[in-house]
Amino acid sequence: MSIITESSEVKSRINALESFSKELRGYFDLDKKKKRLDELAIQAENPALWEKPAEMQKINKEKTLLERAVGEFDGFANRLSDANVLLEMAMEAQDEQSFTEVKSEVAGLEKLGQELELKRVLAGELDANSAYVSINSGAGGTESCDWAQMLLRMYTRYADKQGYKVSVVEMTEGEGAGIKSCTLLVEGPYAYGYLKAESGVHRLVRISPFDSNARRHTSFASVFAWAEVDDDINIEVRTEDIRVETFRSSGAGGQHVNKTDSAVRMYHIPTGVVVSCQMERSQIQNREKAMKMLKARLYEMEIEKRNAEKDAMNASKKANEWGSQIRSYVMHPYQMVKDHRTDFETNQVDDVMDGDLNGFIMAYLKSQITTEGQPS
Repeated sequence: MSIITESSEVKSRINALESFSKELRGYFDLDKKKKRLDELAIQAENPALWEKPAEMQKINKEKTLLERAVGEFDGFANRLSDANVLLEMAMEAQDEQSFTEVKSEVAGLEKLGQELELKRVLAGELDANSAYVSINSGAGGTESCDWAQMLLRMYTRYADKQGYKVSVVEMTEGEGAGIKSCTLLVEGPYAYGYLKAESGVHRLVRISPFDSNARRHTSFASVFAWAEVDDDINIEVRTEDIRVETFRSSGAGGQHVNKTDSAVRMYHIPTGVVVSCQMERSQIQNREKAMKMLKARLYEMEIEKRNAEKDAMNASKKANEWGSQIRSYVMHPYQMVKDHRTDFETNQVDDVMDGDLNGFIMAYLKSQITTEGQPS
């Protein structure tokens, strides 16, 4: 097929992307975001703020989120403009190599456009925040503890690929292998917006490394993500409503951590919410972190109550057993990972376990958009 014949179809695709770019600019209110960035830049130059690290941190966080949103759109728009220019040059010179490059770029822009469109569903009040992710082993004893540790590695690898910072807030090791439970703090823009897609029960089918007869075993572990909230969120936690326990850290952390009761477990009696923290060397610091986690959970519960909506994540927190899984990871007798909510699947199991979760997360976010293009 000649360049002249194909160019009409490629030009049509570029025109469609240009129309989409205009819609996207309005949806994300880019002009307002750029104006706000200018305001933040002026505030950051105020010497009075330099002695107020908490306020400066809030400004920097908002600035980072806005810069990311503006940068993503500007990058898309600039690439689209360049593709248009390159197409005209390729047509004028009848340059087959340049035309091939244009087609490749347009395909990439269409994929990027789909990803940007999915940001529509990340417009929730807490979606842009960092996230806590808890992993708990389910039915299956040592098998499930090992599976929980595999999920811990998977989410750590995913966070690394996304450029997020990961901290282990709390961990309880399994008796024979693996972990019974752990909580991660994943820090970065939209960490919660993406990781909320992982809440639910995860099922593993494999030949057990712990079975001398090499039989196939099924294991379960549950994952739950909730958003980190700012310190200035007004959530009242009465002293008489909480019970605090201290215990020794079970994970690595040096002699101090292992020999003193520095870890903290906090119970909120009215709601039954329990949080733990053992990431810091000091009991006081762990107590502060645990209180922040507790407020984050209570804030999320208040948001659910205020909106009078059935939260999708809580609805997926079912028993860690048969029939309740959101995703299956099959390593034997065949290789397959399948999400039962979206039917997205891949046979690249090793890639998934190395943190390649974008396909599953994007499929979930896309499923939350109705035909009108709004979150369901």
